[in-house]
Amino acid sequence: MSTRCTRSACTGRAAAASPSATGFAAKAEIIDAVRSYAPGFIFTTALPPAICSAATAAIRHLKSSNWERERHQDRAARVKAILSAAGLPVMSSETHIVPLFVGDPELCKQASDILLEEHGVYIQPINYPTVAKGTERLRITPSPYHDDGLIDGLAEALLQVWQRLGLPLRKQSLAAE
Repeated sequence: MSTRCTRSACTGRAAAASPSATGFAAKAEIIDAVRSYAPGFIFTTALPPAICSAATAAIRHLKSSNWERERHQDRAARVKAILSAAGLPVMSSETHIVPLFVGDPELCKQASDILLEEHGVYIQPINYPTVAKGTERLRITPSPYHDDGLIDGLAEALLQVWQRLGLPLRKQSLAAE
């Protein structure tokens, strides 16, 4: 939090957490002037105009395009299929999120760290209290822009991490081979 004070007013801003969130303290006359002539300074909970404009444009585009939704579902299905075929413990999910069972909080964090540090892949570890103890997992969230090469590379990286950490693989079915 950064602060700045003069004789008549102090301002504070939580820059890292929320660059648009600002606090203001001053004499009543100054507060009245700010309310009258700079309401945008007070009501900083609103999103900046550029963010609102970008969100509006994205919504407008998605109303007329199904490509992103269809591709998103296709990519999630492909990640699930490739990881399952590799014997990785993909948990059941009806959404685009692909949970990969680890079952240990420390190994889950280690797997996430190794993937980032050695393979340049960020996958969020999900541990207690978000999930029950013993059900820790990696949460993979493919996007429409993850191509086959990236998905195949992810499977290879995960297999290397699984082997290194001694995590169990599922038996592959003959149909997957």
